[in-house]
Amino acid sequence: MTCTCWRWRGRRRAQPQGHPDAILAAPDRERLLDWLQSRPPLVRETLGGEDTLMTHAGLLPQWSPELATTLAAEVEAVLRGERGGAFLERMYGNAPDQWRDDLDGIDRLRAIVNVLTRMRFIDAQGRLDFAAKEGLDSAPAGFEPWFRFPRGDDVRLIFGHWAALQGETPGSRVNACALDTGCVWGGSLTALDLASGERTSVPSRRR
Repeated sequence: MTCTCWRWRGRRRAQPQGHPDAILAAPDRERLLDWLQSRPPLVRETLGGEDTLMTHAGLLPQWSPELATTLAAEVEAVLRGERGGAFLERMYGNAPDQWRDDLDGIDRLRAIVNVLTRMRFIDAQGRLDFAAKEGLDSAPAGFEPWFRFPRGDDVRLIFGHWAALQGETPGSRVNACALDTGCVWGGSLTALDLASGERTSVPSRRR
Protein backbone atom coordinates (compact mmCIF):
# COMPACT_ATOMS: atom_id res chain seq x y z
CA MET A 1 0.00 0.00 0.00
CA THR A 2 2.73 2.47 0.90
CA CYS A 3 4.58 1.69 -2.34
CA THR A 4 1.37 2.36 -4.30
CA CYS A 5 1.02 5.69 -2.52
CA TRP A 6 4.58 6.59 -3.51
CA ARG A 7 3.84 5.73 -7.16
CA TRP A 8 0.70 7.86 -7.13
CA ARG A 9 2.36 10.83 -5.48
CA GLY A 10 5.30 10.45 -7.83
CA ARG A 11 2.92 10.73 -10.81
CA ARG A 12 3.52 7.12 -11.85
CA ARG A 13 0.50 4.89 -12.14
CA ALA A 14 0.61 1.66 -10.21
CA GLN A 15 -0.13 -1.65 -11.89
CA PRO A 16 -3.92 -1.85 -12.50
CA GLN A 17 -4.23 -4.98 -10.36
CA GLY A 18 -2.62 -3.16 -7.45
CA HIS A 19 -4.79 -0.07 -7.33
CA PRO A 20 -6.30 0.59 -3.90
CA ASP A 21 -9.34 2.06 -5.67
CA ALA A 22 -11.30 2.79 -2.51
CA ILE A 23 -8.48 5.04 -1.27
CA LEU A 24 -7.76 6.80 -4.56
CA ALA A 25 -11.47 7.54 -5.10
CA ALA A 26 -12.14 8.61 -1.51
CA PRO A 27 -13.10 12.24 -0.80
CA ASP A 28 -10.37 12.34 1.86
CA ARG A 29 -7.83 10.75 -0.49
CA GLU A 30 -5.12 13.32 0.16
CA ARG A 31 -5.33 12.83 3.93
CA LEU A 32 -5.10 9.06 3.48
CA LEU A 33 -2.16 9.39 1.10
CA ASP A 34 -0.47 11.75 3.57
CA TRP A 35 -0.81 9.06 6.23
CA LEU A 36 0.57 6.35 3.94
CA GLN A 37 3.46 8.56 2.88
CA SER A 38 4.38 9.08 6.53
CA ARG A 39 4.73 5.33 7.24
CA PRO A 40 8.32 4.31 8.02
CA PRO A 41 10.10 2.20 5.38
CA LEU A 42 11.60 0.05 8.15
CA VAL A 43 10.35 -1.06 11.56
CA ARG A 44 12.63 -2.61 14.21
CA GLU A 45 11.39 -4.08 17.47
CA THR A 46 12.54 -6.59 20.08
CA LEU A 47 9.78 -9.20 20.28
CA GLY A 48 9.93 -12.35 22.36
CA GLY A 49 13.62 -11.70 22.92
CA GLU A 50 14.27 -11.56 19.15
CA ASP A 51 15.65 -8.56 17.33
CA THR A 52 13.00 -8.21 14.61
CA LEU A 53 13.22 -6.00 11.55
CA MET A 54 10.48 -5.54 8.94
CA THR A 55 10.77 -3.97 5.51
CA HIS A 56 8.81 -4.34 2.28
CA ALA A 57 11.45 -6.31 0.35
CA GLY A 58 14.14 -7.46 2.78
CA LEU A 59 17.57 -6.42 4.02
CA LEU A 60 20.83 -6.21 2.11
CA PRO A 61 23.31 -8.66 3.69
CA GLN A 62 25.96 -5.93 3.69
CA TRP A 63 23.79 -3.77 5.95
CA SER A 64 23.71 -4.23 9.71
CA PRO A 65 20.35 -3.60 11.40
CA GLU A 66 21.79 -0.38 12.81
CA LEU A 67 22.93 0.90 9.43
CA ALA A 68 19.64 -0.12 7.80
CA THR A 69 17.69 1.74 10.48
CA THR A 70 19.79 4.87 9.96
CA LEU A 71 19.44 4.76 6.17
CA ALA A 72 15.69 4.17 6.33
CA ALA A 73 15.39 7.18 8.63
CA GLU A 74 17.05 9.33 5.95
CA VAL A 75 14.34 8.38 3.45
CA GLU A 76 11.59 8.79 6.04
CA ALA A 77 12.78 12.31 6.88
CA VAL A 78 12.69 13.36 3.23
CA LEU A 79 9.24 11.84 2.63
CA ARG A 80 7.84 13.65 5.64
CA GLY A 81 9.55 16.94 4.83
CA GLU A 82 9.11 19.75 2.35
CA ARG A 83 11.14 17.86 -0.30
CA GLY A 84 8.86 14.82 -0.22
CA GLY A 85 6.98 15.60 -3.42
CA ALA A 86 10.11 16.46 -5.40
CA PHE A 87 11.80 13.28 -4.20
CA LEU A 88 8.87 11.07 -5.21
CA GLU A 89 8.96 12.48 -8.74
CA ARG A 90 12.61 11.38 -9.11
CA MET A 91 12.63 8.30 -6.89
CA TYR A 92 11.94 5.61 -9.49
CA GLY A 93 14.91 4.28 -11.43
CA ASN A 94 17.35 1.37 -11.56
CA ALA A 95 20.52 3.38 -11.07
CA PRO A 96 22.54 3.02 -9.02
CA ASP A 97 21.99 -0.73 -8.73
CA GLN A 98 24.51 -1.20 -5.92
CA TRP A 99 24.88 0.45 -2.53
CA ARG A 100 28.01 2.49 -1.79
CA ASP A 101 28.67 4.46 1.36
CA ASP A 102 29.77 7.49 -0.66
CA LEU A 103 26.47 7.86 -2.53
CA ASP A 104 24.73 11.17 -1.96
CA GLY A 105 21.70 13.13 -3.09
CA ILE A 106 19.01 11.41 -5.14
CA ASP A 107 21.30 8.46 -5.94
CA ARG A 108 21.72 7.70 -2.24
CA LEU A 109 18.01 7.94 -1.47
CA ARG A 110 17.02 5.91 -4.54
CA ALA A 111 19.50 3.17 -3.68
CA ILE A 112 18.08 2.91 -0.16
CA VAL A 113 14.50 2.77 -1.45
CA ASN A 114 15.38 0.15 -4.05
CA VAL A 115 16.91 -2.13 -1.43
CA LEU A 116 14.03 -1.76 1.00
CA THR A 117 11.19 -1.99 -1.52
CA ARG A 118 12.36 -3.65 -4.77
CA MET A 119 15.09 -6.14 -3.92
CA ARG A 120 14.78 -9.79 -4.93
CA PHE A 121 17.94 -11.16 -6.53
CA ILE A 122 21.41 -9.81 -5.74
CA ASP A 123 24.97 -10.86 -6.48
CA ALA A 124 27.79 -11.39 -3.98
CA GLN A 125 28.69 -7.68 -4.09
CA GLY A 126 25.13 -6.62 -3.31
CA ARG A 127 24.22 -5.52 -6.84
CA LEU A 128 20.45 -5.66 -7.45
CA ASP A 129 18.75 -7.21 -10.45
CA PHE A 130 15.47 -5.48 -11.33
CA ALA A 131 14.32 -7.65 -14.24
CA ALA A 132 13.62 -11.05 -12.67
CA LYS A 133 10.39 -11.04 -10.66
CA GLU A 134 9.19 -14.64 -10.74
CA GLY A 135 10.23 -17.67 -8.68
CA LEU A 136 13.69 -18.72 -7.61
CA ASP A 137 14.41 -20.45 -10.91
CA SER A 138 14.25 -17.08 -12.68
CA ALA A 139 17.51 -15.90 -11.07
CA PRO A 140 19.94 -14.38 -13.59
CA ALA A 141 23.42 -15.93 -13.83
CA GLY A 142 25.53 -14.91 -10.85
CA PHE A 143 22.54 -13.81 -8.77
CA GLU A 144 20.78 -15.41 -5.80
CA PRO A 145 17.83 -14.45 -3.59
CA TRP A 146 19.04 -11.93 -1.03
CA PHE A 147 18.16 -14.29 1.85
CA ARG A 148 20.63 -16.92 0.64
CA PHE A 149 23.57 -14.70 1.51
CA PRO A 150 24.78 -15.10 5.12
CA ARG A 151 24.72 -12.35 7.70
CA GLY A 152 26.83 -11.69 10.76
CA ASP A 153 23.79 -11.58 13.04
CA ASP A 154 20.56 -13.49 13.69
CA VAL A 155 18.11 -10.63 13.29
CA ARG A 156 14.65 -11.87 12.30
CA LEU A 157 13.77 -10.35 8.92
CA ILE A 158 10.12 -10.03 7.95
CA PHE A 159 9.29 -9.03 4.39
CA GLY A 160 6.61 -9.19 1.70
CA HIS A 161 6.98 -8.01 -1.90
CA TRP A 162 7.78 -11.38 -3.51
CA ALA A 163 4.48 -13.17 -4.09
CA ALA A 164 6.09 -15.87 -6.22
CA LEU A 165 7.79 -17.24 -3.09
CA GLN A 166 4.37 -18.15 -1.66
CA GLY A 167 5.62 -17.43 1.84
CA GLU A 168 8.62 -19.78 1.59
CA THR A 169 12.36 -19.01 1.68
CA PRO A 170 14.03 -22.28 0.57
CA GLY A 171 17.79 -22.35 1.06
CA SER A 172 17.69 -19.32 3.34
CA ARG A 173 20.88 -18.66 5.28
CA VAL A 174 19.28 -15.99 7.47
CA ASN A 175 16.34 -15.79 9.86
CA ALA A 176 13.82 -14.65 7.24
CA CYS A 177 10.02 -14.78 7.14
CA ALA A 178 8.19 -14.16 3.83
CA LEU A 179 4.59 -12.98 4.18
CA ASP A 180 3.46 -12.16 0.62
CA THR A 181 1.33 -15.09 -0.48
CA GLY A 182 -0.24 -13.39 -3.51
CA CYS A 183 -3.61 -12.25 -2.18
CA VAL A 184 -4.07 -9.69 -4.96
CA TRP A 185 -3.33 -12.40 -7.55
CA GLY A 186 -5.86 -14.88 -6.12
CA GLY A 187 -3.63 -16.47 -3.47
CA SER A 188 -3.95 -15.89 0.27
CA LEU A 189 -3.52 -13.03 2.73
CA THR A 190 -1.05 -14.11 5.39
CA ALA A 191 -0.48 -12.57 8.81
CA LEU A 192 2.19 -13.34 11.39
CA ASP A 193 1.78 -13.27 15.16
CA LEU A 194 5.06 -11.56 16.03
CA ALA A 195 5.06 -12.85 19.59
CA SER A 196 4.34 -16.52 18.93
CA GLY A 197 5.59 -16.83 15.34
CA GLU A 198 2.27 -18.39 14.30
CA ARG A 199 1.04 -17.69 10.78
CA THR A 200 -2.57 -17.36 9.68
CA SER A 201 -3.66 -17.37 6.02
CA VAL A 202 -7.04 -16.46 4.54
CA PRO A 203 -7.85 -17.29 0.88
CA SER A 204 -8.40 -14.37 -1.46
CA ARG A 205 -11.85 -13.66 -2.86
CA ARG A 206 -10.22 -12.92 -6.21
CA ARG A 207 -9.84 -15.84 -8.61
